[in-house]
Amino acid sequence: MTRLKMDLLGFYSCWNGYQKQKSTEVIVIKDTSTYPNLIVVSFRGTDPFDSDDWCTDFDLSWYEIKNVGKVHGGFMKALGLQKEGWPKDVNFDQTQNETTQYAYYTIMHHLKEILDQNPASKFILTGHSLGGALAILFTAVLMMHDEEQMLDKLEGVYTFGQPRVGDEEFGKFMKNSLKKYEVMYERYVYCNDMVPRLPFDDKTLMFKHFGACLYYDSFYRGKVEQEEPNKNYFSMLWAIPKIMNAMWELMRSFIIPYWKGEEYREGWLLKCFRVVALLIPGLPAHAPNDYVNATLLGNLPDLHLD
Repeated sequence: MTRLKMDLLGFYSCWNGYQKQKSTEVIVIKDTSTYPNLIVVSFRGTDPFDSDDWCTDFDLSWYEIKNVGKVHGGFMKALGLQKEGWPKDVNFDQTQNETTQYAYYTIMHHLKEILDQNPASKFILTGHSLGGALAILFTAVLMMHDEEQMLDKLEGVYTFGQPRVGDEEFGKFMKNSLKKYEVMYERYVYCNDMVPRLPFDDKTLMFKHFGACLYYDSFYRGKVEQEEPNKNYFSMLWAIPKIMNAMWELMRSFIIPYWKGEEYREGWLLKCFRVVALLIPGLPAHAPNDYVNATLLGNLPDLHLD
C-alpha cells in the first residue's frame, strides 16, 4: 500500500447566516506523495452532540433554483446561502471577515489561491454524512456559476453515507452537468446505513438521489446500483433481514481482528452501538468505521459509472 504524505493547508470554521454562528467545518490538505499534488477538500459531517448540526439536517425546506431544481434548504444554508441567493461575484474582503466566512465563498477563494500556486494540481471534494451533502452541493454551485477553470481542476467528488439533497429536476441537472464537465461522482453506501435513505424518496418529500450508488454489504462486498436496497429504510419486509444483519455485525465486531487483522479491532463504544442496532438496525452502520473498512477491505467490480 502506498504511504501518503499529507500537508495541512487550512482548517475553516464557516458561518451559517441563518443560524448566525459558525457551524460548518472544512479541512483542506495536500497529498505531497504524488506529482502533481492532489488537493483534498473534506467537509465535516454531523456532530452527533451538536444540536445546530441536527437543525441543519432536519431543515427540510426547499430552496428552488430556476432551471436547476429544488434543493435541501438546510444544507444550502450550511454551505453559505446568501439572503439574495448565490451571487457569483462576491467582494471577498468585504464579506469574509472573521464572523462571516461563508463556506462556499471561503473555500472557493482559498482553493483558487492554492491552485494558482500549484497550476498542475487537481483537487477532489469529499465528506461523510452532512459533509457528503455539502461536497456535492459545492460542486452544484460551481456548475451553476459555470466555473469552468475550477471544474477542469476537479478530479472527482466522493461521498460516504450522504443523504439525499434535491428533487428529480435537480438530479437531472446534476447528471447532465457532471457529464458535461467530466466530473467523477461516486456515492458510497454501507449496508443498512439509514442516512443515505433520508429524506424520503416519496410523493410527499420528493427527494431523489442521482448517479450510481457504490453499495457494500456487511461482508464489504461491493456492487454498483442505481439505488441502495430498501431505499426508504422503514419497510416491514426488511425488518427481519435488518435485525439478522445487526446480529452478524455485532458478532463480527468481536472476530474481525482475528479475521482481518488487529488494526480492525473495534472499541467498546462501537460494540455498544452494535447492541443498540439490534433495536435500531442501521444506526451504527452510519459511523465512519464501516466506510473506512469498506474502502480498505471491500471489493468492487471494475464497472464504468455513467
